[in-house]
Amino acid sequence: MAEDPPLAEPPRAHGEPPLRARLRAAPEDFRVRETINFALEGAGEHVWLRVRKRDANTEWVARRLAERAGVSAGAVGYAGLKDRRAVTEQWFSVHLPGRPEPDWNGGEGDDFRVLEAVRHSRKLRRGALSGNAFRIVAREIEGDPAELARRLRRIAENGAPNYFGEQRFGREGGNLERAEALLRGEESARDRHRRGLYLSAARSALFNAVLARRVVRGDWNRPLPGETLMLDGSHSIFTATEPDAAIHRRVAELDLHPTGPLWGAGELPCEGQARELERAVAADWPIFRDGLAAQGLRQERRALRLRVGDAALDWPDPATAVLRFHLPAGAYATTVLRELFRSTD
Repeated sequence: MAEDPPLAEPPRAHGEPPLRARLRAAPEDFRVRETINFALEGAGEHVWLRVRKRDANTEWVARRLAERAGVSAGAVGYAGLKDRRAVTEQWFSVHLPGRPEPDWNGGEGDDFRVLEAVRHSRKLRRGALSGNAFRIVAREIEGDPAELARRLRRIAENGAPNYFGEQRFGREGGNLERAEALLRGEESARDRHRRGLYLSAARSALFNAVLARRVVRGDWNRPLPGETLMLDGSHSIFTATEPDAAIHRRVAELDLHPTGPLWGAGELPCEGQARELERAVAADWPIFRDGLAAQGLRQERRALRLRVGDAALDWPDPATAVLRFHLPAGAYATTVLRELFRSTD
């Protein structure tokens, strides 16, 4: 694999963090709450469950819910994986057509609890969220508190690089190693879920490589000629051959975001300088570039920048800060935190 900087320590957009802090000293220091932007119907074949879990894996909780309901694992849906070392409120759905509901909280010693159960007509699918609300406690802080407030305000106003977090690549990058072996034909992944993990890791690495290059160049948050732009809060994209003053203004206001590739078969939608840059970066990763296309994935786009909403900061004591912010679905809180702290996680 190419020795580009996007994996272990991708470049920061806002400079070296001025403070050091201890993060995740306990699961309660990292709280996440999924948000949805539609109303549940109150009737239907699926039961949607709002679950609070502590120090528990999303897939493990899904299996426990399936066992409790007497259904297969495939009958349980969730929108995305959540950090294990955390306290999270997450939605699951269980397909129970014409069947009574079990006692969802009947297990002994479980590290999760069902807070709410509502019937709905559809299964919960991956990505079906408006976003995630975070409450994060940083402890043993060393540095100027005023600088942390300034840095958080700057990120709220200008956004942060939308890197995939290191957890996407597995322990010590193991998912990338398996992806490379799979794409070289040296290994087969009969388990559909694991195959998907490896291919997603390869796509994420290429995306991070493009984003890292643009962070170094300083144009990750402004449109290049030929840029494919994404409307904030949606997956709607269009390509601007020559971005005009109105496009630049909308990007500056975080209404539009430059995008990078989620690699697959087909032509890149971007043109000109943007396409040349993405092709040049992908040329450093030929196994992933060619292998992902051969696997039948199609070209998709992801915003290079993420909006950090509802940012707030409290200081319960001089060495402890409590941060709150909201991120869109698919974004990683770790990409925001690394712009704020040098972590002793």
